[in-house]
Amino acid sequence: MTAQPEIKAADWRVFEQLRYDPILEHALEAFSENGFHGTTVRDLARRVGVTVPALYYHFENKEAVLVTLLDAAVLDLIDRVLAAVADGGADPVARFSNAVEAIVLNMTFRAMRSGLDSELRHVSFENRRTYAATRKRLELIMLDLVREGAEAGVFDVDDAEETVRAMLGMLQSIARWYQLDGPLTPAQVADRYIVIALRIVGNHATT
Repeated sequence: MTAQPEIKAADWRVFEQLRYDPILEHALEAFSENGFHGTTVRDLARRVGVTVPALYYHFENKEAVLVTLLDAAVLDLIDRVLAAVADGGADPVARFSNAVEAIVLNMTFRAMRSGLDSELRHVSFENRRTYAATRKRLELIMLDLVREGAEAGVFDVDDAEETVRAMLGMLQSIARWYQLDGPLTPAQVADRYIVIALRIVGNHATT
């Protein structure tokens, strides 16, 4: 897979076209269309235009292809959120709002890739545990932001950890229904969900 450039603070709202090698590009389409179990290695090889042995030369198995896509997606999202938080300066509301915006923009602009998260149940325990540990970094970033806002007196939450888990579940579900050719742009969806997220963390200035 072609490495993605580091996301800088000024660029976190910019979503360039994904640059994958052909196997990953076609696998992303196949998994999105047919699911992990509904996609065979033979189908992947046919889409790429290579033999099955040639595909196995690059990836150990079908699961390795999915794991590569999942890892790339979550690492890119974490980088984007960190850049968004940095762009918020010292204002805890701006930092939190930027983080939520970054997640929503990712779930809309990258809906196909973000939706692969639902296929995680099909990977081995070890791969699932490794991916979950990486994804936990996103939860911890958001938890720090919520606690930061609570300490500053701009957020009011009873249970920061449960609040963050519920909020992330809400944001990650966007990829399951969003369509780029639908009535709402990614920016419009982000604006709506920032308001919802701020209300969830008790920022009453938004009401």
